[in-house]
This record gives sequence, structure tokens and C-alpha cells, in this order.
Amino acid sequence: MHQFRMENGELWVEEVPVEELAERYGTPLYVYSARTVEEHYDRLVEAWKGLNPMILYAVKANSNRAILELLAARGSGFDLVSGGELFRVLRAGGDPQKCTFAGVGKTRREIQEALEAGVLALIVESEQELLRIEEVAGRLGCRAPVALRINPEVAPGTHPKIATAVKESKFGIPYSAALAVYERAASSPRLQIKGVQMHLGSQITRMEPFEEALDRMVPLVSELKRRYGISFFDLGGGFGVVYEEALASGKREWWEEQATPPATPRMLAERLEGKLASLDVRIFLEPGRLLVGNAGILVTEVQYVKELEGGKEIVIVDAGMNDLMRPALYGAFHEVVPLRDRGAGYKLLDVAGPICESGDFFARNRWLPALRQGDRIAIMTAGAYGFSMACQYNSRPRAAEVMVRGREVRVVRLRETYQDLVRGERGWQKEDARLDGGLAD
Repeated sequence: MHQFRMENGELWVEEVPVEELAERYGTPLYVYSARTVEEHYDRLVEAWKGLNPMILYAVKANSNRAILELLAARGSGFDLVSGGELFRVLRAGGDPQKCTFAGVGKTRREIQEALEAGVLALIVESEQELLRIEEVAGRLGCRAPVALRINPEVAPGTHPKIATAVKESKFGIPYSAALAVYERAASSPRLQIKGVQMHLGSQITRMEPFEEALDRMVPLVSELKRRYGISFFDLGGGFGVVYEEALASGKREWWEEQATPPATPRMLAERLEGKLASLDVRIFLEPGRLLVGNAGILVTEVQYVKELEGGKEIVIVDAGMNDLMRPALYGAFHEVVPLRDRGAGYKLLDVAGPICESGDFFARNRWLPALRQGDRIAIMTAGAYGFSMACQYNSRPRAAEVMVRGREVRVVRLRETYQDLVRGERGWQKEDARLDGGLAD
């Protein structure tokens, strides 16, 4: 469920009309529902209560400090993939002992930062990385807590760009090499084996890939428990959400009423608990999109309506692929909803942004309510991988972000200015162009 709804032909977030937010803060504008984030976290905990897992929010989904603070207050841990994410989580009050640090390209600096912060474990993605962690731990005079990411080599049935457990993936250690690399880790006085991790990909809507992966991983976890006394098995994340009926899904209890529902947390827990209950290790989950995807929207205003031959129209809005990259990058579907329904009927429309790229579209050949210049629309399910992937392409300042709880509204990120675009730049002809130290940091 989520806290966006149509009421008397107008889109609301919690107790606030979204049109009111667009008037006050301008567009493009990201709008988040605090209650939705909290409710999704609580429902996930309830769904998996039989196994009492540790929840590690995947910070890459949305790293806004306000969202991190909401989840830290709920007791959530965090799944990190960069030193910047570690910095954000610590600043938001996150507990480093509830953080794992993953990612295939950790630098020495990031490894040192993670060890000095006291993270629960570094998730190791290659044997070379294991050697680097050992080196850094030796220099710091400590033992580095590690867990190996093992690739179960399962096709998750999602978009190829977000499938991470196939055989040719850059992620993880091959299943066939798992025991040998664990043995190498166990031989080092600078490494402390803590657990094992897997991660299948993102936006997975079926239960079968998880079951197939566990059929491979559970025997391995049992063996690692016997040999090294590991304390946790991290199942990763990737739980899918509803995109095509995003607004309607707010009225449903985890979307069970759909004819072919995605693999919801409750359904997954019921199917997987039997495979996991006998392992005698703590289970970790890494939800990202599941917690914040339907908790956010991108609001944008129609600038022009361009009529093509045959009566089709292209609606040009003031948000672009720099604000929400998923449709251009993945061909991803996002529901488009007018903030106010004028009752003008439906038309076959494309919704495009202002970026100088032919791929800058949010919707193509979509039957949508007729739109005119000045109308505002919401692009639904933009809370995950929306602002976190945003950039300044075409020298466009990034959007503002606001969060709503009931009637209370807070700006949780200011809209960027033109000055923000050039902050940190140095001209070639000016005195300040001279290179100084620290650029490699």
C-alpha cells in the first residue's frame, strides 16, 4: 500500500494535494510519502517475522538523508556500495554495525573507511579484492570482517541490465570457486569470516528464481557454518514492485488482488522459510525499491503539446531523462497521472522531456487523459532509482525533493541553481586554474 490517491479528481499525497506542492516548490519536483516508507518497512518485518531477519536498506535506491533517517529510526541496517553511501548513512545516524559494504570495485580508501567506521562486514566480490582487504587490514593493524558474495548462477527473469547472478556477471565469486576462496580467507590472520551473501538482481517479480538459488546456496551455507562458524546468510534484495498499476496498488494489501501478483515479501517468506529455518544463521534481506519505489513520484509541468500527422500528440514536459533515467536507460514503464483530472477524455500521447536526446521519453503511445499547456502530471513509482540516478546533463540543475507526513511538508533537498552547476570548476585562463594537491583523493 502507499499514500498516493485520487480524491475528487485530484492527486493527493497523504493529507496534501500534490498540486499545492507544485505551486509552492515548482517543477520538476520529487515528492515522497514518509508514512509509505515506514509502513513498507513495518510490513516487511511482519512478513518475515518467523525468521527475524536483519533488514539492510539498499542505499543506492534512494540515498536522501531524510529517508535514511526514517529507516534508521525504525532500526534498519544499510547495504552500502560506496564510501559516499557510508558517509551519508553515518551522517543520518545509521549504526555501522548494521551495515554491510558491497560493490565490485572497492578502492583502498573505501576499504579503510569501512574498517575504521566498524561496518558489520565487507562483502567480497573477487579473490583479488580479498587480497586488497587483507593488505589494508594489515596496514591498519586490524582483522577485517568479510563475507563472500557467491554467484548462484541463476537467471532471475528481469531486465538484462539489472540481472546480477547470471554466469557472465561481473558480480560475485563463481559458485564452483566458493570453498577454495573461503579457505584462502580462513588462512589469513587479517581476515575474519562472518557470513555469505548472494544477490540475484533487481525488480524480480517471481518466486522461482529465489527458490532455485536457495537450492544451490543452502547446502553451501550449511557447509560454511560447519567449517567456519559463519553467523549470517544474506539473501540480497531485488524484490519487485508494481509499476503499471501503481496508483491503484495503493488501495491493495501488498497487491494480492492482482491476477498475477509479483513475488511479495509475505509470499516469498511463506515459500522460503522452510528452506532457511534449519540453517542456524541470521538471515539478512536487502530491500531497496520495495521500501521506497512507490513512496515517491516525480511531478512535472507540460510546456508544449505538439501535434503530429494522424492526430497523435507529443507532450513536452519540464522534467527530463536527467531527472528520471529509467525509461531512457531500461525502457522502463512508469504510470503517468494528471494532478487534476479535467474530464477532457483520453488521447494517444507520447510524454517527452526537454533533453537533446531522442530517447528522452517517459511514455510512448500511451492512452492518457488529454493534456494542455500548463497542466501538471505525476510520474509514479519514482521513489527508487529516480533522484539517486539523476544528473546535470544539458546543464540542467537537479530537482528539489520534498517529504510529506500527514499535513506536514519539508524540503529535504533544495533545488539546484546555476551556481551549483559550476561549483568546483576552474577556468583554463584564470589564476585559479593551477592544479593543486589532493585531486587524486
